Amino acid sequence: MKSVLCYGDSNTFGAATVDRPDGRYAPDERWPGVLRAALGSGWLVIEEGLGGRTTVSDDPVEGLDKNGSTYLLPCLRSHRPLDVVVIMLGTNDLKARFNKTAWEIAAGVGALVEIVKTAAIGRNEGVPQILVVAPPVILERLPNHADMFAGAFPKSKEMAAQFARMAKDKDVHFFDAGGVIKSSAIDGFHFDPDAHAALGKAIAAEVGKLA
Repeated sequence: MKSVLCYGDSNTFGAATVDRPDGRYAPDERWPGVLRAALGSGWLVIEEGLGGRTTVSDDPVEGLDKNGSTYLLPCLRSHRPLDVVVIMLGTNDLKARFNKTAWEIAAGVGALVEIVKTAAIGRNEGVPQILVVAPPVILERLPNHADMFAGAFPKSKEMAAQFARMAKDKDVHFFDAGGVIKSSAIDGFHFDPDAHAALGKAIAAEVGKLA
């Protein structure tokens, strides 16, 4: 059986924009669940989504556990061997308190890529295939989080290009989620159910090319 690890934030966790128990989409609604169904029984899909997760930054407001770099290595080693690692992070780095450029956010994802490359967690302690996914652009209007994401919209529009450049430099695969989905009008940065469905199918097509 082949394995793919989906490492992300609340949009990988499945934070719901519509009414769902505990505010989370059901396993088969979340994009990793859609990915699992699309790939079929020959694949193990591992969901590792955490709301508020950043690329490489401690969060002074939401907690140190939000730093994606400190948890990644033990996460990788606990699930090895892995054939594919999908990383979709960056939205939380847009929060005003981090004061990052789009280039710096992409560099943070690049640091995570290096952790994966050097962790010896692929088959025969090799390097798994790595797919960097740029999240879709957040909306200019954020009904409940305008102050938290002050100044984020123009940076968000630059992220896909910066992620693509970084992925090319690191010699890993890249996918722009914004090419198939949009952020929800409900809050401006989470995904509606139809977006999860579309993204899961799109990523399944990408993963199918890799392993």
